[in-house]
Amino acid sequence: MSIEIVGDVGGRRSEILTPDALAFLDDLEHRFGERRVQLLDRRAERQRHWDAGEMPDFLPETAAVREGDWRVRPVPDDLADRRVEITGPVDRKMMINALNSGARAFMADFEDSNSPTWDNVIDGQVNCFDAVRRTIELETPDKSYRLDDDVATLLVRPRGWHLIDRHVLVDGRPISASLLDFGLFAHHNARELVDRGSGPYFYLPKLESHLEARLWNDVFVHTQEALGLPVGTIKATVLIETILAAFEMEEILHELRDHSAGLNAGRWDYIFSCVKTFRGRDDLMLPDRGQITMTVPFMRAYTEQLVRACHRRGAHAMGGMAAFIPNRRDPEVTERALEGVRADKRREATDGFDGTWVAHPDLVETAQGEFDAVLGDRPNQVDRLREDVEPDADALLDIRVPGGSITEDGLRQNVSVGVQYLASWLRGTGAAAIDDLMEDAATAEISRTQVWQWVRHGASLDDGRPVTEELVRAILDEELLRLRDTYGDEAIDGGRFAEAAEVFIAVALADDFPNFLTIPAYDLL
Repeated sequence: MSIEIVGDVGGRRSEILTPDALAFLDDLEHRFGERRVQLLDRRAERQRHWDAGEMPDFLPETAAVREGDWRVRPVPDDLADRRVEITGPVDRKMMINALNSGARAFMADFEDSNSPTWDNVIDGQVNCFDAVRRTIELETPDKSYRLDDDVATLLVRPRGWHLIDRHVLVDGRPISASLLDFGLFAHHNARELVDRGSGPYFYLPKLESHLEARLWNDVFVHTQEALGLPVGTIKATVLIETILAAFEMEEILHELRDHSAGLNAGRWDYIFSCVKTFRGRDDLMLPDRGQITMTVPFMRAYTEQLVRACHRRGAHAMGGMAAFIPNRRDPEVTERALEGVRADKRREATDGFDGTWVAHPDLVETAQGEFDAVLGDRPNQVDRLREDVEPDADALLDIRVPGGSITEDGLRQNVSVGVQYLASWLRGTGAAAIDDLMEDAATAEISRTQVWQWVRHGASLDDGRPVTEELVRAILDEELLRLRDTYGDEAIDGGRFAEAAEVFIAVALADDFPNFLTIPAYDLL
């Protein structure tokens, strides 16, 4: 075995980083690590085509899959009804609150809402270990946290294929963060979950092709064999949060057909992906983030085609995130926002989605009410085939927002949110409440990617001013002063805002586009 740990392994971490678990990780990396690197190289090669002006399309070589008569394997009973799922990082208190929230499922997140410090990653595995065994609890000076008798079904989101973890070395090289997160959870909890009448359930982020889904499927098959579990025990929902994956939805379901629990419309990363993929096109610039709603044509096309693809194959279609955080100090603001959540979830339920996501326990009841109104006593509406929707490449690529504009307020929001989120992430908190919204890495990516594209292509604000590097830097300075006035010198000086500003400038104004902001930021954790 050639695996080495370079992080703290004291306390209960020794229960997670056991010799057997490390041997399992070592085996996963040796079996699948090189294929992961090859697929990342393939991403870079495809991006060169989009940079040269080509556009994605449905793959001719997989036409037989799209035209074939097949369905995914049915899901277990505790995944049949997923009308509301709550998501959040693997923080102990947050996990207890989410499991007790009344949502049907909880996605424990090692990815976009988790800052991947060694403490967060390994203590998160301890928290998952305890949650599976229903022993998770927390004592604070103000409150005791315990699980209720009835809790949400647990799902886990490992980090994406593009990430590594420098604290675990295999042959002297950092391990795939995906294999680390998945491998530790599966090794310790898969059999325990099955024995308790559930199973090891996952969300898979950031996929760009069915070949990346195939790699995950091979990981699942090997893991089940190694753990003595039948094929199909592991279930995974794939987040369709890249525009390239939107052209391969049925192929992704097909690759995972023994293990598929459906697809999810990951809206924020999807917007980021659209900007990122077509960053070289000055005719495909998006307006202010706040103007890109789920009802603009390209977002509506993507979600309707997702429902069609899933239901045609007997799989769940899961709706997107309601990122609003209720403001208990301002009931009027809360009610206006809740009405927006109701409208969003009503649209998803009537469009055929089987469930949706929320980021805060106070939104569970609101979201569930809209799905209850459509589903009634049925666990889902997978039988609603949406035959009125046809796969349409032009609709997916019609990245226009009628009446959209780039405003100073929109630019200022991107700069402010990007810096505030990065400061939070560098402090070890990957889900940040900013202006009554739960921001995570995906929304920060939209912010910095839009700034990069607007500057690169000389976009103009609605008042005629060009978006220049000088304007971005001036707004950054103004926003840092505003934040200092709001939070005080101690919070800003001790809150890693200076480093966050440097990272934001680096990823928003670089000559060569950085694919993910968390990669350079990871060096500062």
